[in-house]
Amino acid sequence: MTNWTLKKLSGHCGARLEGLSLASASTSQLEIVRSSLFEHGVIVLPDQYLTPEDHIKLAEFFGEIDVNRFFTPVASHPTIAEVRTTPEQKNVIGGTWHTDHSYDAAPAMCSILSAQQLPPFGGDTHFASMSSAYYAMSSGLQNMLRHLSAWHSDGSFGSSSDVGINPKQDAFRDPVLHPVIIKHPKTGAPCVYVNGDFTLNFENWTIEESIPLLSYLYAFITKPIFTARVVWEPGMVVIWDNRLVQHYATADYSGHTRLMHRITVGGVPLEPF
Repeated sequence: MTNWTLKKLSGHCGARLEGLSLASASTSQLEIVRSSLFEHGVIVLPDQYLTPEDHIKLAEFFGEIDVNRFFTPVASHPTIAEVRTTPEQKNVIGGTWHTDHSYDAAPAMCSILSAQQLPPFGGDTHFASMSSAYYAMSSGLQNMLRHLSAWHSDGSFGSSSDVGINPKQDAFRDPVLHPVIIKHPKTGAPCVYVNGDFTLNFENWTIEESIPLLSYLYAFITKPIFTARVVWEPGMVVIWDNRLVQHYATADYSGHTRLMHRITVGGVPLEPF
């Protein structure tokens, strides 16, 4: 790969990679994208304008496509999810801190979002490093969390009609259990793995007992110092590792349309750190 640049977005999270066309990238070039993803958690690639076929081919390089059972698929390419916000919506899909598919036994490895139609302003996506958050904790908190697991559920999608999601009842699954501190499957890095959208409670704790500590963790792991903010541009593609980062979609463009295409790539069961 020649004439390319990789520039960090912030101190703990994200990098912008310029000078590479994903549609025509060689295997060795895509390996650089993947290694950069594992290092930075989020890779921003401007000026891509991927076709659906290009998007699918890119995703298949990273692994098997994990079709989301809650999002509306693109009619012509059902492995691609349509993330659409209409002008009359006040809330947006992903408008709270979360990580994709944590409600699955083998959560998504990465998500690949391709900009199709952007509002005239707003709609930025924030990312937070779960590895940096872990390292910033006291040793006492780290030690306690490493011995905990937590239940995750897709039940929050049952009340998501205001963001354009109306799931069928057979889409829902039983809650799944994940370590609170996971070991990244490729790098071995420790990552905090609880999120406000899908985590219910700690194993062998009641919901009431879990709320105070979970609330503290949600606030701590999304402190601004751990985050990067992606300002979307036409044709931009953003790839993020769902084990390394959480993300948050900003709902500040009411009255305008925003359309993104998203593919999630399947992952593996998560192990404790």
